[in-house]
Amino acid sequence: MTETVLAAVRTAPEKTEMREFARPEIGADSALLKIEVAGICGTDAKLYFNPPTTRATGGPVIMGHENVGTIIEAGANFRVRHGVAEGDRVFVEHYVACYNCEWCRIGEYRHCEATDWRTNPDARRFGYTSADFPGHLWGGFSEAMFLPWNTVLHRVPATMSAELAGMVMPLSNGIEWALLTAGIGYDDTVLIQGPGQQGLAQVVAAKQAGASKIIVSGTTRDRERLDLALELGADAVVDVLTEDPREKIMDLTRGRGLDYVLDCTSRAGTAPMLLGIDVLKRREGVMVVQGELAAFPDFPLKIVTEKSITIKSARGHSYRACELAVAQLASGRFPLHKLATHRYGIDQVDHAIRVLAGQTDEDAIHISMMPDMIGVPGGRTPAEASL
Repeated sequence: MTETVLAAVRTAPEKTEMREFARPEIGADSALLKIEVAGICGTDAKLYFNPPTTRATGGPVIMGHENVGTIIEAGANFRVRHGVAEGDRVFVEHYVACYNCEWCRIGEYRHCEATDWRTNPDARRFGYTSADFPGHLWGGFSEAMFLPWNTVLHRVPATMSAELAGMVMPLSNGIEWALLTAGIGYDDTVLIQGPGQQGLAQVVAAKQAGASKIIVSGTTRDRERLDLALELGADAVVDVLTEDPREKIMDLTRGRGLDYVLDCTSRAGTAPMLLGIDVLKRREGVMVVQGELAAFPDFPLKIVTEKSITIKSARGHSYRACELAVAQLASGRFPLHKLATHRYGIDQVDHAIRVLAGQTDEDAIHISMMPDMIGVPGGRTPAEASL
């Protein structure tokens, strides 16, 4: 690798520039990762159009927090601490844990306040941290990424395609939210609202766990995604614009209602949550939400308490969920490669984010950003052609 590293840098809201950085010096406690693939998710779009302005996240930022690559240089202490060697292929979680707080001590580093810019102005987190901080290469939309001692790594099989490996994070979120947060298991009935990458990942997680009835809801424009949900193991799909979702769900469950509702609609408003509360079974149903409603006037608390509904929030993923995601992807049991619909060079970050945000006529489920595709016109390649 050369002594300079090319990276896509967010320099202002909705603006990206290609810049060269000096290759960082790697000491005994750090390493350098050659980026193979970096995925894009809805959080990237949110932070691209409206970036936070703390000391940690302001200034030039190399985005990209779903990163897979090869360790090309590692200090002695880093190798021992993580049990890795140069040449190993790994997935890097975006959390950069402190390992001192109570959350880190029990393995829940996703809740560590030191790694969150909302609670720590000097926080480090891959894909969110200013390139002005030492190490500079803090994101995956780059040829390489700097890894400090407290990086969290997972080994990825060398036989797995780059695009498949790039889906570890969305699948780990689906596993975390469906299995570890909600608790879905054998013979359970589930509604998954929203057939995006997280919702489709939850279909796989629920199917693997033994759920007996998996229903996925979406809109008319989601037709291809709903078809993919069926291919991944869903038992039925609902178009909420052309069908009565409550009536169909109650018919499918013979009037009983559902054990679990997983809301992945994000900014769709209050309607999905109201539907979820309505179609949950009469007692002890569970709803997991991860939307961004600033307010919910006339929230039906009376119904929630009468039905004894448990509402949980979905936040990030755990180490266990990532390990399970790698194993699931490697198993080949589900055609998860079909979620990888687009790939681009990192010189096309602006366009790729706009595609995912729905600002173009392209419908992307999961987008792979690849340094090796810099300069490839258009950049878009169906996943099947690359596997």
